[in-house]
Amino acid sequence: MLFVADSAKNKVTELRQQESMADDFFIRVSVTSGGCSGLSYKMDFDNETQPNDQVFEDNGVKVVTDLKSFLYLCNTTLEFSGGLSGKGFYFNNPNAARECGCGESFAV
Repeated sequence: MLFVADSAKNKVTELRQQESMADDFFIRVSVTSGGCSGLSYKMDFDNETQPNDQVFEDNGVKVVTDLKSFLYLCNTTLEFSGGLSGKGFYFNNPNAARECGCGESFAV
């Protein structure tokens, strides 16, 4: 399962309204090789599912990931921070053994 915190839900709703996105758009999350810790998160809006996609809905937000990425993302919570120390979406991933200082990449 992938989870969505209230902070992320509110920001996703705001972005969808700003961009006038139709209801069929969802959040696509994936993990790619790269970053200073070895693996990086990628997140975008999408409206087309692919074969082998894993589809979750939490807190009223639909989140989709490919099967390979889900192995790294299982039980991860998408959050959003608007604070001074860092503004943006971030992932609270219990599978990450370590993360880089900027929070953009991780290792398992």
